[in-house]
Amino acid sequence: MAENLLYYGDNFDVLKHHVKDETIDLIYLDPPFKSNQKYNVLFAEQNGTRSKAQIKAFEDTWRWDEAAVTAYKKIVEGGGNVSRLMQSLHSFIDGCDMLAYLSMMVPRLMELRRVLKHTGSIFLHCDPTASHYLKLLMDGIFGPGNFVNEIIWHYRKWPSGKYAFQRNHDIILFYSKSDSRKRTFHQLFMDRTPSTLKRFGTSKIVSGYDDMGRRLPSKTEEKDSEGVRQDDVWDIGRVPPIKQLFPTQKPELLIERIILAASNEGDTVLDPFCGCGTTIVAAQKLNRRWIGIDITHLSITLIRNRLRDALGEGVEYKVIGEPVSLPDAEKLAREDPYQFQFWALGLVGARPVDQKKGADKGIDGRLYFHDDTKGIKTKQIIFSVKSGQTSVAHIRDLRGVLEREQAELGVLITLHPPTKPMRVEAKEAGSYESPWGTSHPRIQIITINELLANKSIDSPPSKVNVTFKKAHKVMENGTNNQEWLLE
Repeated sequence: MAENLLYYGDNFDVLKHHVKDETIDLIYLDPPFKSNQKYNVLFAEQNGTRSKAQIKAFEDTWRWDEAAVTAYKKIVEGGGNVSRLMQSLHSFIDGCDMLAYLSMMVPRLMELRRVLKHTGSIFLHCDPTASHYLKLLMDGIFGPGNFVNEIIWHYRKWPSGKYAFQRNHDIILFYSKSDSRKRTFHQLFMDRTPSTLKRFGTSKIVSGYDDMGRRLPSKTEEKDSEGVRQDDVWDIGRVPPIKQLFPTQKPELLIERIILAASNEGDTVLDPFCGCGTTIVAAQKLNRRWIGIDITHLSITLIRNRLRDALGEGVEYKVIGEPVSLPDAEKLAREDPYQFQFWALGLVGARPVDQKKGADKGIDGRLYFHDDTKGIKTKQIIFSVKSGQTSVAHIRDLRGVLEREQAELGVLITLHPPTKPMRVEAKEAGSYESPWGTSHPRIQIITINELLANKSIDSPPSKVNVTFKKAHKVMENGTNNQEWLLE
């Protein structure tokens, strides 16, 4: 695989049609699971509902309905170990939401086994609600002999409830594709306990037994020990809710540990439920190639922003499955206006408004920039996205939002061409004059067609860009402006 790939779509379809056999070195997945009867992978939308794509992808997987029955029958009719396992589960838990979820997971896990290399590993992240059922599926698909570890990710959170022990852990099921001795695994190490450090320091400890089988006193060698071999209980703090980009966001340290242990630089890492892209960012930082798949445009937009924020503009990857033409965009707008909104914001690199706190009225996204001489004051561009018919009233509303938010620029992204009164109203809003002497329309209207043709927002250059241009001009003119260079 020559490039990093980010797929928008159902991961089963993407895996089946786009990922070849035995091309993946490491798989990490954190599939949706039902916890306390809440779908903790879903976002609340602006109108209090959930987007259709998310409902179709996740909520329905917990419902024992006609679609679930069809999926179950297809698995059973396929025969083999998994067929017998699902029949046994059906006889035990009958037709219920859990069986519907498992029926959704089986074909995806089978596809993941197909694409995993002979020397590869898979880490399945789940909470205690479904972990025991998922382990049975993993035994049936990968084989009980290929089970490696049940990793306990332990964390702390605010206590809740008083009639049971606090639930403070998730489970990660670690399986290999085969028992090949060539399987990629790098031993990780922990720090020694304080008592061991006090007694032996950091020296390597050597112990043994005498001819009678009695243990001899431990001795130390001159060279230092690498530490204690990493165990299967990992104490890693959660991402605080206030910092989460995604409701089920996992800490980067957790994913980094998995990638370091079970892959090499240059290997390909796959996350079929990539959410806000923690696996992707970690893989990129650790010099691995990656494939991410998600069924929501919100996730794709979040990942784009996160890659840019964490690693700059130099990360090379290809997005597959998003609209590439106006008819594609119109189709998305008809099927799911909210997914259209997230996709449109992604075209300009804008951040969707915080769904956890609820959308600000009239604001769908924001972009921040710095163009003052000291580069300290944060300024912003407000975005409003419209997939339906628009009128001059939308421009007036945007002008009002700009005044309320004290924003420098406002942009209306529209599926349909603006009317002449809309353009006149936008022009009357005047211009924003940057400290660099550049002028930019305060209210801008840009159509999806223009964005697809690579038109960009008319915004002030950053200080870095301006400095580069000034330096280039100085060199061209042969000027020796020492005062400017010192600045």
